[in-house]
Amino acid sequence: MAHKSASIILPSEITSEALFHDRRAVLAMGLAGAALGAATPLTALADIPAERYKAARNARLSVTETANTFEEISGYNNFYEFGTDKSDPAANSRNFKPLPWNVTVDGECEVKGKFALEDLLAPQTLEERVYRMRCVEAWSMVIPWVGFPFAELLKRHKPTSKAKYVAFTTLNDPKQMPGQRERVLDWPYVEGLRMDEAMNPLTLLAVGVYGKALPNQCGAPLRLVVPWKYGFKGIKSIVRISFVEQQPRTSWSHAAPNEYGFYANVNPAVDHPRWSQATERRIGGSLLARRQATLPFNGYADQVADLYKGMDLRRNF
Repeated sequence: MAHKSASIILPSEITSEALFHDRRAVLAMGLAGAALGAATPLTALADIPAERYKAARNARLSVTETANTFEEISGYNNFYEFGTDKSDPAANSRNFKPLPWNVTVDGECEVKGKFALEDLLAPQTLEERVYRMRCVEAWSMVIPWVGFPFAELLKRHKPTSKAKYVAFTTLNDPKQMPGQRERVLDWPYVEGLRMDEAMNPLTLLAVGVYGKALPNQCGAPLRLVVPWKYGFKGIKSIVRISFVEQQPRTSWSHAAPNEYGFYANVNPAVDHPRWSQATERRIGGSLLARRQATLPFNGYADQVADLYKGMDLRRNF
Protein backbone atom coordinates (compact mmCIF):
# COMPACT_ATOMS: atom_id res chain seq x y z
CA MET A 1 0.00 0.00 0.00
CA ALA A 2 1.26 3.48 -0.81
CA HIS A 3 2.95 5.38 1.98
CA LYS A 4 1.04 8.34 3.40
CA SER A 5 1.07 10.78 6.26
CA ALA A 6 -0.19 9.50 9.60
CA SER A 7 -2.31 12.62 10.11
CA ILE A 8 -5.21 11.49 7.91
CA ILE A 9 -7.26 8.31 7.62
CA LEU A 10 -7.54 6.95 4.10
CA PRO A 11 -10.43 4.98 2.60
CA SER A 12 -8.13 1.98 2.30
CA GLU A 13 -7.81 1.84 6.08
CA ILE A 14 -11.50 1.32 6.84
CA THR A 15 -11.93 -2.01 5.06
CA SER A 16 -9.97 -5.26 4.98
CA GLU A 17 -6.80 -5.25 2.90
CA ALA A 18 -7.93 -8.13 0.68
CA LEU A 19 -11.31 -6.57 -0.03
CA PHE A 20 -9.71 -3.17 -0.56
CA HIS A 21 -7.41 -4.45 -3.28
CA ASP A 22 -10.38 -5.96 -5.10
CA ARG A 23 -12.27 -2.70 -4.89
CA ARG A 24 -9.68 0.04 -5.13
CA ALA A 25 -10.04 0.52 -8.89
CA VAL A 26 -13.79 0.97 -8.44
CA LEU A 27 -13.07 3.65 -5.86
CA ALA A 28 -10.69 5.38 -8.29
CA MET A 29 -11.40 8.94 -9.45
CA GLY A 30 -12.90 9.90 -6.09
CA LEU A 31 -16.11 7.94 -6.60
CA ALA A 32 -16.16 6.37 -3.16
CA GLY A 33 -19.89 6.88 -2.85
CA ALA A 34 -20.65 4.68 -5.87
CA ALA A 35 -21.64 1.04 -5.68
CA LEU A 36 -18.71 -1.22 -4.77
CA GLY A 37 -19.81 -4.53 -6.21
CA ALA A 38 -16.72 -5.52 -8.21
CA ALA A 39 -16.24 -9.25 -8.57
CA THR A 40 -12.69 -8.96 -9.86
CA PRO A 41 -10.03 -6.25 -9.60
CA LEU A 42 -10.23 -3.57 -12.27
CA THR A 43 -6.92 -2.67 -13.88
CA ALA A 44 -7.93 -0.29 -16.67
CA LEU A 45 -9.95 2.90 -16.75
CA ALA A 46 -12.00 1.50 -19.60
CA ASP A 47 -13.30 -1.20 -17.25
CA ILE A 48 -14.94 1.35 -14.95
CA PRO A 49 -18.57 1.94 -16.00
CA ALA A 50 -19.03 5.24 -17.79
CA GLU A 51 -21.88 6.30 -15.51
CA ARG A 52 -19.38 6.73 -12.68
CA TYR A 53 -18.05 9.78 -14.52
CA LYS A 54 -21.38 11.45 -15.15
CA ALA A 55 -21.24 14.45 -12.85
CA ALA A 56 -23.53 17.44 -12.46
CA ARG A 57 -22.53 20.40 -14.59
CA ASN A 58 -21.26 23.49 -12.82
CA ALA A 59 -23.20 26.07 -14.84
CA ARG A 60 -21.56 29.02 -13.08
CA LEU A 61 -18.11 28.00 -14.33
CA SER A 62 -19.14 26.63 -17.73
CA VAL A 63 -19.27 28.42 -21.07
CA THR A 64 -22.40 28.22 -23.20
CA GLU A 65 -20.57 27.57 -26.47
CA THR A 66 -21.17 24.29 -28.28
CA ALA A 67 -18.62 21.72 -27.16
CA ASN A 68 -16.38 19.87 -29.55
CA THR A 69 -17.17 16.21 -30.11
CA PHE A 70 -15.43 13.47 -28.16
CA GLU A 71 -13.82 12.28 -31.40
CA GLU A 72 -12.35 15.74 -32.01
CA ILE A 73 -10.87 16.17 -28.56
CA SER A 74 -9.48 12.62 -28.42
CA GLY A 75 -7.93 12.59 -31.88
CA TYR A 76 -6.05 15.91 -31.96
CA ASN A 77 -3.71 16.17 -28.98
CA ASN A 78 -0.46 17.64 -27.75
CA PHE A 79 1.17 15.00 -25.55
CA TYR A 80 4.83 14.77 -26.51
CA GLU A 81 5.37 11.75 -24.30
CA PHE A 82 3.58 9.83 -27.06
CA GLY A 83 4.91 11.73 -30.07
CA THR A 84 5.02 15.21 -31.55
CA ASP A 85 2.36 14.90 -34.25
CA LYS A 86 -1.21 15.73 -33.19
CA SER A 87 -2.34 12.19 -34.09
CA ASP A 88 0.57 10.43 -32.32
CA PRO A 89 -0.88 10.42 -28.76
CA ALA A 90 -4.04 8.55 -29.79
CA ALA A 91 -2.03 6.04 -31.83
CA ASN A 92 0.86 5.52 -29.41
CA SER A 93 -0.89 5.53 -26.02
CA ARG A 94 -3.14 2.50 -26.59
CA ASN A 95 -1.04 0.24 -24.37
CA PHE A 96 -0.48 2.81 -21.63
CA LYS A 97 -1.76 1.56 -18.26
CA PRO A 98 -3.04 4.35 -15.99
CA LEU A 99 -4.12 1.98 -13.20
CA PRO A 100 -2.96 1.37 -10.57
CA TRP A 101 -1.59 4.90 -10.05
CA ASN A 102 0.18 6.71 -7.23
CA VAL A 103 0.69 10.45 -6.71
CA THR A 104 3.35 11.86 -4.41
CA VAL A 105 2.43 15.04 -2.52
CA ASP A 106 5.42 16.72 -0.90
CA GLY A 107 7.24 19.95 -0.16
CA GLU A 108 5.92 22.74 2.03
CA CYS A 109 2.72 21.11 3.26
CA GLU A 110 1.52 19.37 6.43
CA VAL A 111 -0.05 16.28 4.82
CA LYS A 112 2.44 14.65 2.51
CA GLY A 113 3.26 11.17 1.25
CA LYS A 114 2.71 8.79 -1.64
CA PHE A 115 -0.99 8.26 -2.19
CA ALA A 116 -2.89 5.74 -4.27
CA LEU A 117 -5.00 7.74 -6.70
CA GLU A 118 -8.29 6.65 -5.17
CA ASP A 119 -7.07 7.70 -1.70
CA LEU A 120 -6.00 11.08 -3.05
CA LEU A 121 -9.36 11.71 -4.71
CA ALA A 122 -11.86 9.80 -2.58
CA PRO A 123 -13.11 12.78 -0.51
CA GLN A 124 -13.82 14.88 -3.60
CA THR A 125 -17.15 15.49 -5.32
CA LEU A 126 -16.79 15.43 -9.08
CA GLU A 127 -18.42 18.02 -11.31
CA GLU A 128 -18.53 18.76 -15.03
CA ARG A 129 -17.26 22.07 -16.38
CA VAL A 130 -17.35 23.14 -20.01
CA TYR A 131 -14.20 25.13 -20.64
CA ARG A 132 -12.89 27.02 -23.64
CA MET A 133 -9.31 25.78 -24.20
CA ARG A 134 -6.64 27.56 -26.23
CA CYS A 135 -3.47 26.09 -27.75
CA VAL A 136 -0.41 28.20 -28.41
CA GLU A 137 -0.52 27.16 -32.08
CA ALA A 138 -3.64 29.37 -32.46
CA TRP A 139 -6.35 26.71 -32.34
CA SER A 140 -9.03 26.21 -29.73
CA MET A 141 -11.54 23.68 -28.41
CA VAL A 142 -14.51 23.67 -26.06
CA ILE A 143 -14.26 20.68 -23.72
CA PRO A 144 -16.57 19.32 -20.98
CA TRP A 145 -14.11 18.22 -18.29
CA VAL A 146 -15.03 16.10 -15.26
CA GLY A 147 -12.99 16.74 -12.14
CA PHE A 148 -12.74 18.73 -8.93
CA PRO A 149 -11.26 22.12 -7.97
CA PHE A 150 -7.57 22.03 -7.19
CA ALA A 151 -8.38 24.21 -4.19
CA GLU A 152 -10.02 21.18 -2.56
CA LEU A 153 -6.73 19.28 -2.68
CA LEU A 154 -4.99 22.30 -1.14
CA LYS A 155 -7.39 22.21 1.79
CA ARG A 156 -6.64 18.58 2.48
CA HIS A 157 -2.86 18.76 2.21
CA LYS A 158 -2.50 22.09 4.05
CA PRO A 159 0.35 24.00 2.38
CA THR A 160 2.44 26.03 4.82
CA SER A 161 3.07 29.77 4.60
CA LYS A 162 6.32 28.99 2.75
CA ALA A 163 4.45 27.49 -0.20
CA LYS A 164 4.34 30.17 -2.89
CA TYR A 165 4.03 27.85 -5.90
CA VAL A 166 2.77 24.41 -6.87
CA ALA A 167 5.05 22.22 -9.02
CA PHE A 168 3.75 19.26 -11.03
CA THR A 169 5.56 16.29 -12.57
CA THR A 170 4.42 13.84 -15.26
CA LEU A 171 5.21 10.12 -15.25
CA ASN A 172 8.63 9.31 -16.74
CA ASP A 173 8.34 5.85 -18.29
CA PRO A 174 9.90 5.50 -21.77
CA LYS A 175 8.73 1.88 -21.98
CA GLN A 176 5.11 3.04 -21.94
CA MET A 177 5.66 6.51 -23.37
CA PRO A 178 7.64 6.14 -26.61
CA GLY A 179 8.00 9.89 -27.08
CA GLN A 180 10.26 9.98 -24.02
CA ARG A 181 12.81 7.90 -25.91
CA GLU A 182 13.52 11.02 -27.94
CA ARG A 183 15.17 14.10 -26.45
CA VAL A 184 12.47 16.45 -27.66
CA LEU A 185 12.20 17.81 -24.11
CA ASP A 186 14.11 17.33 -20.88
CA TRP A 187 11.99 14.55 -19.34
CA PRO A 188 10.04 14.25 -17.14
CA TYR A 189 7.61 16.99 -18.12
CA VAL A 190 7.23 19.57 -15.35
CA GLU A 191 4.89 22.51 -14.85
CA GLY A 192 3.96 25.00 -12.17
CA LEU A 193 1.45 27.55 -10.94
CA ARG A 194 1.63 30.39 -8.50
CA MET A 195 -0.31 29.52 -5.35
CA ASP A 196 -3.07 32.06 -5.98
CA GLU A 197 -3.49 30.68 -9.51
CA ALA A 198 -3.81 27.16 -8.12
CA MET A 199 -6.44 28.34 -5.63
CA ASN A 200 -8.56 30.08 -8.26
CA PRO A 201 -11.98 28.39 -8.60
CA LEU A 202 -11.39 27.78 -12.32
CA THR A 203 -8.32 25.58 -11.74
CA LEU A 204 -9.38 21.95 -12.07
CA LEU A 205 -7.88 18.51 -11.56
CA ALA A 206 -9.58 16.48 -14.28
CA VAL A 207 -10.20 12.73 -14.26
CA GLY A 208 -12.72 12.55 -17.09
CA VAL A 209 -14.18 14.17 -20.16
CA TYR A 210 -17.63 13.91 -21.77
CA GLY A 211 -18.82 11.78 -18.87
CA LYS A 212 -16.08 9.21 -19.51
CA ALA A 213 -12.69 8.44 -18.01
CA LEU A 214 -9.89 10.52 -19.49
CA PRO A 215 -8.52 8.78 -22.57
CA ASN A 216 -4.84 7.99 -22.36
CA GLN A 217 -4.02 10.61 -24.98
CA CYS A 218 -5.80 13.29 -22.95
CA GLY A 219 -3.71 12.74 -19.81
CA ALA A 220 -5.15 9.74 -17.97
CA PRO A 221 -5.68 9.25 -15.16
CA LEU A 222 -5.12 12.75 -13.72
CA ARG A 223 -4.37 16.08 -15.41
CA LEU A 224 -4.43 19.79 -14.70
CA VAL A 225 -6.84 22.16 -16.48
CA VAL A 226 -6.21 25.93 -16.31
CA PRO A 227 -8.54 27.44 -18.92
CA TRP A 228 -7.18 30.99 -19.04
CA LYS A 229 -3.71 29.73 -19.97
CA TYR A 230 -2.34 28.07 -23.08
CA GLY A 231 -2.77 24.33 -23.26
CA PHE A 232 0.81 23.37 -22.43
CA LYS A 233 0.15 24.42 -18.82
CA GLY A 234 -2.32 21.51 -18.55
CA ILE A 235 0.19 18.90 -17.43
CA LYS A 236 -0.97 15.31 -17.94
CA SER A 237 -0.55 11.94 -16.18
CA ILE A 238 0.53 13.64 -12.95
CA VAL A 239 2.63 11.61 -10.50
CA ARG A 240 3.93 14.38 -8.20
CA ILE A 241 2.47 17.56 -6.72
CA SER A 242 4.99 19.65 -4.77
CA PHE A 243 4.43 22.81 -2.75
CA VAL A 244 7.52 24.96 -3.14
CA GLU A 245 8.85 28.36 -2.10
CA GLN A 246 10.60 29.32 -5.35
CA GLN A 247 9.18 29.52 -8.87
CA PRO A 248 9.61 26.00 -10.28
CA ARG A 249 11.19 25.09 -13.60
CA THR A 250 8.69 24.35 -16.35
CA SER A 251 9.41 22.21 -19.39
CA TRP A 252 8.59 24.60 -22.21
CA SER A 253 10.03 27.73 -20.60
CA HIS A 254 13.22 25.73 -20.03
CA ALA A 255 13.32 24.37 -23.59
CA ALA A 256 12.51 27.64 -25.37
CA PRO A 257 12.43 30.60 -22.96
CA ASN A 258 12.08 33.13 -25.78
CA GLU A 259 8.84 31.45 -26.91
CA TYR A 260 7.17 30.07 -23.76
CA GLY A 261 6.98 31.88 -20.43
CA PHE A 262 6.11 30.62 -16.98
CA TYR A 263 2.72 32.34 -16.89
CA ALA A 264 1.44 31.34 -20.34
CA ASN A 265 -1.66 33.52 -19.99
CA VAL A 266 -3.63 33.84 -23.22
CA ASN A 267 -2.78 37.33 -24.45
CA PRO A 268 -3.77 38.19 -28.03
CA ALA A 269 -1.49 41.26 -27.91
CA VAL A 270 1.64 39.12 -27.48
CA ASP A 271 2.54 37.07 -30.53
CA HIS A 272 4.49 33.87 -30.44
CA PRO A 273 7.79 34.50 -32.28
CA ARG A 274 6.64 32.25 -35.12
CA TRP A 275 2.92 33.08 -35.45
CA SER A 276 0.24 35.51 -34.41
CA GLN A 277 -1.94 34.87 -31.36
CA ALA A 278 -4.49 37.55 -32.26
CA THR A 279 -6.96 35.11 -33.84
CA GLU A 280 -7.78 31.43 -33.50
CA ARG A 281 -9.52 28.61 -35.32
CA ARG A 282 -11.89 26.18 -33.60
CA ILE A 283 -10.87 22.55 -34.06
CA GLY A 284 -13.47 20.60 -36.03
CA GLY A 285 -14.59 23.51 -38.15
CA SER A 286 -13.92 24.02 -41.82
CA LEU A 287 -10.44 25.15 -42.79
CA LEU A 288 -12.20 27.86 -44.79
CA ALA A 289 -14.20 29.06 -41.79
CA ARG A 290 -13.59 32.59 -40.59
CA ARG A 291 -11.09 32.82 -37.76
CA GLN A 292 -12.28 34.39 -34.53
CA ALA A 293 -10.58 36.95 -32.34
CA THR A 294 -8.60 35.58 -29.41
CA LEU A 295 -9.97 36.86 -26.10
CA PRO A 296 -7.69 38.13 -23.31
CA PHE A 297 -7.23 35.41 -20.71
CA ASN A 298 -9.11 33.18 -23.15
CA GLY A 299 -12.37 34.88 -22.20
CA TYR A 300 -11.93 34.41 -18.45
CA ALA A 301 -10.68 37.93 -17.65
CA ASP A 302 -13.52 38.64 -15.23
CA GLN A 303 -12.44 35.72 -13.06
CA VAL A 304 -8.63 36.00 -13.23
CA ALA A 305 -7.41 39.44 -14.35
CA ASP A 306 -7.05 40.62 -10.75
CA LEU A 307 -4.40 37.94 -10.18
CA TYR A 308 -2.04 39.92 -12.42
CA LYS A 309 -2.85 43.48 -11.42
CA GLY A 310 0.24 45.65 -11.80
CA MET A 311 2.19 43.04 -13.77
CA ASP A 312 3.68 43.71 -17.21
CA LEU A 313 1.92 40.96 -19.17
CA ARG A 314 4.18 41.46 -22.17
CA ARG A 315 7.26 40.77 -20.08
CA ASN A 316 5.58 38.15 -17.88
CA PHE A 317 4.21 36.09 -20.77
